[in-house]
Amino acid sequence: MERTKFIRLVRRALREVPQPFKQHLKEIDIIVKRRPSLADLRAAGLAPDESMYGFYQGVPMTERTSGYGMTVPDVIYIYQEPLEDDFNDDRELVEEIRTTVLHELGHFFGIDDERLEELGRG
Repeated sequence: MERTKFIRLVRRALREVPQPFKQHLKEIDIIVKRRPSLADLRAAGLAPDESMYGFYQGVPMTERTSGYGMTVPDVIYIYQEPLEDDFNDDRELVEEIRTTVLHELGHFFGIDDERLEELGRG
């Protein structure tokens, strides 16, 4: 799929993020990348042959202190190729992008993968 179409689907998915989570998207950059780099996979604790749909990079809210400031923005990366490989139609793709963004927002709030699983956002 062309990158511009995929980005339109990402924007559609972001519009579907419910409040109060949606308001926090203003604090995070959303970047679409073709695929995760080896460094991204390593940072997520994954092997080179594994894949992922998204990745949060930043300082979770629970780890911020009074000295937090003057830092680069937090980022949620969305990986186009793994999503396209696993979801065939636009509707499914938008739903999974939304699910991925909500999962990564969980990390922004300081929630680990185990707890996200328990909450049904794994």
